[in-house]
Amino acid sequence: MIAKVLITLIALLHIYFLVLEMFLWDKPAGMKAFGNNLEKAKLTKVLAQNQGLYNGFLAAGLIWSLFAPEAYATALANFFLGCVLVAGIYGGISASKKIIYIQALPALIALIVVNVF
Repeated sequence: MIAKVLITLIALLHIYFLVLEMFLWDKPAGMKAFGNNLEKAKLTKVLAQNQGLYNGFLAAGLIWSLFAPEAYATALANFFLGCVLVAGIYGGISASKKIIYIQALPALIALIVVNVF
């Protein structure tokens, strides 16, 4: 049960990222979240939309793991949480260290819970 709650929260977080990156990137909420100004946001909007789409795929995979048959659910959760973890580590190294805490750490905790409990 705890694992499913964590997976759900991480999926919702990635849906939030999708909305910020695909629809709000050059709006006040998106610019504030990512520390952009309007000029930079306009220049990078297409890249952000692509990034948002990938976050949507991560959310979809995590949601899939919640409803998949038990025989596949853990493998799906492990795969998509692993993808979130790697993306969070890479983002933390290449863009902002806070991504490690916002994205990678929750995925790591969820991975541990999925595989221990």
